[in-house]
Amino acid sequence: MDGCRAVPGLGHCPGPHGPETRTRSLQHHFDLTGIAIVTSVALLCGLALSRLKQPAIVGYIVAGIVLGPGGFGLVSPSDSISALAELGVLMLLFLVGMELSVKAFQAVWKVALAAVVCQVGLSLLVTGLAGLLLGWPWPRAIVMGFVMALSGTAVAIKMLDDMGELKTETGRVTVGVLIAQDLAFVPLLLITQGMGSGAGLSAAVFAKLVAAMAALGGLVWFLSRRDRLIVPYGDWFKRNHEVIPLAAMAFCFTMAAATGVIGLSAAFGAFAAGFMLGNSDGRALALRATHPIQSVLIVVFFLSIGLMIDLSFVWSHLGEVLLLLFAVTALKSAINVGTLHLLGEPWERAFPAGVIMGSLGEFSFVLAAAGLSIGAIDRNAQQMAVTVIALSWLFSPIWLVSARRFHVLAEGGIGSMRGALKQVYRGEIAMINRVGGAMLRAAAATLDAVLRLLGRR
Repeated sequence: MDGCRAVPGLGHCPGPHGPETRTRSLQHHFDLTGIAIVTSVALLCGLALSRLKQPAIVGYIVAGIVLGPGGFGLVSPSDSISALAELGVLMLLFLVGMELSVKAFQAVWKVALAAVVCQVGLSLLVTGLAGLLLGWPWPRAIVMGFVMALSGTAVAIKMLDDMGELKTETGRVTVGVLIAQDLAFVPLLLITQGMGSGAGLSAAVFAKLVAAMAALGGLVWFLSRRDRLIVPYGDWFKRNHEVIPLAAMAFCFTMAAATGVIGLSAAFGAFAAGFMLGNSDGRALALRATHPIQSVLIVVFFLSIGLMIDLSFVWSHLGEVLLLLFAVTALKSAINVGTLHLLGEPWERAFPAGVIMGSLGEFSFVLAAAGLSIGAIDRNAQQMAVTVIALSWLFSPIWLVSARRFHVLAEGGIGSMRGALKQVYRGEIAMINRVGGAMLRAAAATLDAVLRLLGRR
């Protein structure tokens, strides 16, 4: 080859057209066209759902459905996507931890923790009864109960913001319960992972669960007694902004790796890292610096969820999916409203807060995937769970309208449920009556014209 040496990583001699050859090699190895299509479709779907007053993450799920095997088949699940999606889960937990405010949680922690305990317990009761009727093994009933118990934080916060309730007492209670649910996710995940294929919780798994809950409780107590943690070398980081993203990511993944090694789950470490950093003097810098990286990995996570949704499965089980969607949303809302009212919240606060938390949660996806990995649920059950979770977010505009109207109605007092439904949907009922009347009049006029024409003949 006239003394030409192969370039490391390319495996061939560049030759006279080296740059073009390298470009073709990159195109082959990284499939730049595929990456361009995926990112563009994800962007368009995210923007479209944002215009429809939905969280952008719903758009990323839709993009995964469109691009995946159930859509145009341009992208298929792979080990690389799974690995990036797992990093996305860790970054989502890290972000949730950073967003949690101990000070905001302190004001409602008793009600919030009690509400979450009741929500998990009642959800397990519902899925346990369903399991008895349908013949489920008990690990499946438990996993489905955990999936049902958690609410969608992003959807709930957006609904509160759209209703102008985020800074009110209703918003304070709702956000407090959502924070408590995020704190409860790690123990729920540990329980799910520890069940195996029906083997039950061993003493070692129970010890890990107790250790994780003790560590989490101790961390909350420690942070609540201090104004802000001081980040070591904070002044140096402020002068060298370019290293902040790497430092934050290193802290997140180091904590995740450490807790994973000692058996407390990598998810716990990522959440704890975000929780500590979020209650430190470096919170604002870390959030701003890591946001682009977090966004990319979280997009991959929700894209991977869309790739798992099989449209042929949804179509063949459409009746079951819609029935389950309505049943889960209604039951969750009833559990939330009843729990908050029993804990002392007045109806005018409990009702909108409970309805707003009616959608299933982001971490419900993770629990369903964990249930599948240990054999507690099968592929069809996981497919059904993922579909219902995603649709519960898409269903949120209808739930938002209902929540707004029920909120106004609750302030004036609610009589019977029948009367409440008539009041809430009186606009739709009136429109149906008007449209129906117009259609009947048009049909009558058409029939009359036809009869006259026939009579003339």
